[in-house]
Amino acid sequence: MGITSFSVESPLGRWTMTGWSPPHLAGVVESIWHFDGTVSYLRERTFPSGLLQLIVHLGGRYRVVENGRAELCAELCVGGLQTGPLLVESPGSHCRVMGVQIHPIGAYRLFGTPLGELAGQANLDLQDVVGPAARELQERCLGAGSAEEQVRCAAGWIVERLAHSPAPDPAIAWTAAEIKRRQGAVSISALRERTGLTKTRLATMFRDQVGVTPKLFARIHRFRRALKLIDQGDGPLADIALAAGYYDQPHMNAELRELSGLAPGEFLAAVRYPNSVSVAEPAERT
Repeated sequence: MGITSFSVESPLGRWTMTGWSPPHLAGVVESIWHFDGTVSYLRERTFPSGLLQLIVHLGGRYRVVENGRAELCAELCVGGLQTGPLLVESPGSHCRVMGVQIHPIGAYRLFGTPLGELAGQANLDLQDVVGPAARELQERCLGAGSAEEQVRCAAGWIVERLAHSPAPDPAIAWTAAEIKRRQGAVSISALRERTGLTKTRLATMFRDQVGVTPKLFARIHRFRRALKLIDQGDGPLADIALAAGYYDQPHMNAELRELSGLAPGEFLAAVRYPNSVSVAEPAERT
């Protein structure tokens, strides 16, 4: 699939979004996106997705809001595997930013570092993770003449990094892929038996190469499926809970509160962005 672009003009703001899921990077990169525009709500609440994020600020920088304080993001920012809700704040003016959504096994190859050290962190400087190669990415993107060229520059940089990257353990890559394919509705014990690894060994290797334990990774994917079903309005919440792999609705409600900070009703009532489950929030809410 080629690079696509679409524009939005609504009460949420006015912007153009360019995106690409490079076929030659399948299994490593979920998508590369480029945002150019303004938003009406300064703050956005994002949720765990099972992916890591690499952000290249091409203009004003976003901030990460924690405990009521907004911390300026690095120019080239890496977010480890997200394990809870995250509140980000727009620069408040016209901005351009590019992001890469990376599968954990791909991130292990791309960054060459144990991902457990990155998990739960939202504002890591890419230079601290990969060294001088970070500046090469920034310089290439800033030197590109269009959103499409910048997206291609990011893909090219990733290809070069992968040429000298460590190979993930096949058993860990398979386990992560199965959890994702089955959207978290899978027995971790059954997967472990298929790999032949001990419980401790699987947990240790999985945390290094994915970022969290297999159980938490499955919870994240199950939660993500539930959010999508709720967003689509696919039936009563009790039915959605069962379809997403929960024991019952109270089980789903508890998981949503822990991983999103919202109850299902609050999520439904929130202002959500198109083609996304992210929530637009007034600046005063934290």
